[in-house]
Amino acid sequence: MSVTDQDVVFVDPKYGKNYVKLLHVRRQNDIHHVKEIEVDTALTLDSVKDYITGDNSDIVATDTQKNTVYILAKKYGIKSIEDFALTLSGHFLEHYKQVTAANIYIREYPWARVKEGSKEHKHAFVTDSNGSRFCKVRQEKNGEPSISSGIMDLKVLKTTQSAFVNFHKDEYRSLPDMDDRIFCTIVNAEWDYSDYKTVNFDHAWVTVRDTILEEFAGPADTGLFSPSVQKTLYDTQKSTLTKIPQISAIEITLPNVHAYEFDLSKFPVHGFNKNGEDKSCSERVFQPTDKPSGNIYAKVGRKSKL
Repeated sequence: MSVTDQDVVFVDPKYGKNYVKLLHVRRQNDIHHVKEIEVDTALTLDSVKDYITGDNSDIVATDTQKNTVYILAKKYGIKSIEDFALTLSGHFLEHYKQVTAANIYIREYPWARVKEGSKEHKHAFVTDSNGSRFCKVRQEKNGEPSISSGIMDLKVLKTTQSAFVNFHKDEYRSLPDMDDRIFCTIVNAEWDYSDYKTVNFDHAWVTVRDTILEEFAGPADTGLFSPSVQKTLYDTQKSTLTKIPQISAIEITLPNVHAYEFDLSKFPVHGFNKNGEDKSCSERVFQPTDKPSGNIYAKVGRKSKL
């Protein structure tokens, strides 16, 4: 039995341009500011005649969407990636009557100023390893936008004050209790805003990133004990919701990047005893591996007060 147009329903038709690379430079006298971003756009139209009949008359070409990114960056600048995403979604919805929804995704590639001692350079930059920033905006015509922000690829490691003990025992378990282990992970976090009109997006992002590092590392001189990845993850989420009232929910993913101590006991000729320890010094050697990987995830939100 053949399927007709009447037998089909379009669930989420949209199309757009991905990976639009843009380097924005703002010159403030001799002080220069840079933002390097990558933008994905996706539009939904009020009909699907382009799919069904091949009528392209309402299509805002993906190349047009790409050009719009560059033109609006020139006209309005990029205060923050969230503000720029809102500018793009608002433009597509207002400028084209046939566009009913706009989805914008922006990733920012981090640059930091080159420093000479404590003095920051005016126009030279170096890549920053404190994770990449991203945001997502979805907006329907005549509707309020939904906005989320996030951080990705923030790799962190601490060499002690991490444990994992007293977990479930059965005939399938082989992992021993570990009361002192290396804790390494690559943080990916995303949070939703309930009130975007009163939030400073830049300040909020820095606050979340700093909270992740604080709950992971603890004070510089004493550290902070982690009884499990789950506990560290949850403490980070609670602290974030406390600090930023405009955030309604936050999800965090923490994959394990394991580092197992290399077995040196097979090399007694080099002075290692049966435990693989070097008799002459306190150095320890580990073998990092990220596959297979444990993966800890949770999303928490605020309880309704109704």
